[in-house]
Amino acid sequence: MRVVVGRIGRPHGVRGQVTVEPRTDEPDLRFAPGAAFVIPGRARPLVVEHVHWHSGRLLLSFEGVHDRTAAESLRNMLLEIDRAPDEMPDDPDEYYDDQLEGCRVELVDGSQLGIVDEVIHLPSQDMLSVLRADGTEVLIPFLAQFVPTVDITAGRIVVDPPHGLIEDLDA
Repeated sequence: MRVVVGRIGRPHGVRGQVTVEPRTDEPDLRFAPGAAFVIPGRARPLVVEHVHWHSGRLLLSFEGVHDRTAAESLRNMLLEIDRAPDEMPDDPDEYYDDQLEGCRVELVDGSQLGIVDEVIHLPSQDMLSVLRADGTEVLIPFLAQFVPTVDITAGRIVVDPPHGLIEDLDA
């Protein structure tokens, strides 16, 4: 399974380094030297040569990219990896977005709420975008107090949303 783990930003300096916007909770694992990224439309993978953090930004150097012009040609490209579908994050309370998307969502009383359409990553917390049968969307904060059960194997998520969130939509 191919997943996006980052997006290349602007070049940094004149030696081919680029800034990268990580789209993973495991940047040290995904962007280690030797990591290879699939780029749609590009025959050869991009292989990380050097990595470091500078002023809170992830900077990468890729094999064969040694000047600013070559780095500029990579701008806005999405970095993808091939990940085994059964791979799980190290932390048992973390999940990959694609594992959550498509899961059935039900309330603690067993009534069906909808299907996870998307995981939205906000600065303060993640949100589950749940698409209801009537086509409306409800956003559930992806916090343990509101999402007590996630069963990836069964494709089922149980939510206990804050008071008023679901009731307001039904009114």
